[in-house]
Amino acid sequence: MTATTKGLEGVVATQSSISSIIDDQLTYVGYKIDDLAENSSFEEVVFLLWNKKLPNKMELDNFKAELAANMELPEAIIDHLRSYDLSTVHPMAALRTAVSLLGLFDNEADVMEEEANKRKAVRLQAKISTIVTAFARIRQGKDPVQPKKEFGYAENFLFMLNGKDPEDIEVEAVNKALVLHADHELNASTFTARVCVATLSDIYSGVTSAIGALKGPLHGGANENVMKMLSEIGEEDNAIPYIKEKLANKEKIMGMGHRVYKNGDPRAKFLKEMSKQLTELTGQSKWYNMSVKIEDYIKDNKGLPANVDFYSASVYHSLGIDHDLFTPIFAVSRVSGWLAHILEQYDNNRLIRPRAEYIGPKAPEYVAIENR
Repeated sequence: MTATTKGLEGVVATQSSISSIIDDQLTYVGYKIDDLAENSSFEEVVFLLWNKKLPNKMELDNFKAELAANMELPEAIIDHLRSYDLSTVHPMAALRTAVSLLGLFDNEADVMEEEANKRKAVRLQAKISTIVTAFARIRQGKDPVQPKKEFGYAENFLFMLNGKDPEDIEVEAVNKALVLHADHELNASTFTARVCVATLSDIYSGVTSAIGALKGPLHGGANENVMKMLSEIGEEDNAIPYIKEKLANKEKIMGMGHRVYKNGDPRAKFLKEMSKQLTELTGQSKWYNMSVKIEDYIKDNKGLPANVDFYSASVYHSLGIDHDLFTPIFAVSRVSGWLAHILEQYDNNRLIRPRAEYIGPKAPEYVAIENR
């Protein structure tokens, strides 16, 4: 048996044509993340991930219309969200359960033909945004807001969340965040999704399992914890003393460094700029200034630059989004990548079944129960 690698670090587990991380450069289907973040709508990126090409104008218009037409939720899902103990349930737990339940209302849930899977992908991508916004409003004692057919994906998310037409800069920020989080090669949640559907389980099971993996604080939960840290610091002058104390206690600073990047996360700079703009616009520049101080200190002292989660925290906070919704927003974006990988896994499937190196006792003598 070959040597083991803790956390599968550096292990190449599959081949994929969806995204790549080579020499600290992230690409989607070969396109640099810089070009996509600066120029593309989220819908263009989803189309690219699923179809391995950028859409033309007609294809994009049709795809946008298809997503908008599938955003509404079955009333039973809304009723189910209302049944939760809204004072204690975390939005990621609510999302995980609602997505699983959604499969019960799809008469193609267990139909495995390629075209049926693509239709389910559209329905899931459309409805996950509505689940998150409906849950957010219900726990505030408000009714869910129906999407507008004429709005794009990012615009509809903000409209359904807040019940009012968003400002252009808000739409730009959410669109950019969705583009940047859409896929990231074989991360923990994506690998989980592929392992699940490699058994030929259905798409809803694959996405539900991925949400379960994303829920963990070492994966999607990092941005929520970044904002918790910034809130604890409170003021700019407290930032460096707070970080020094954390480091002295050997505590992890969330949002800093990344296992697959040596010289920094290429996505971080875009959300850093959005954080600067939005915090200035909302009179909350301290969150950006505090973040820069922390990033510079950690980079100088630990050699760890910020990752995409670090500045997404202050971006979402500036948009007035509840902190525990940060990870569900990550899921709203990343489901596009999960679905791309699920479809790719189905196309060339083999059951994923690695081995484990046994390190337990060797051949102990069996003792009858009366003598133990």
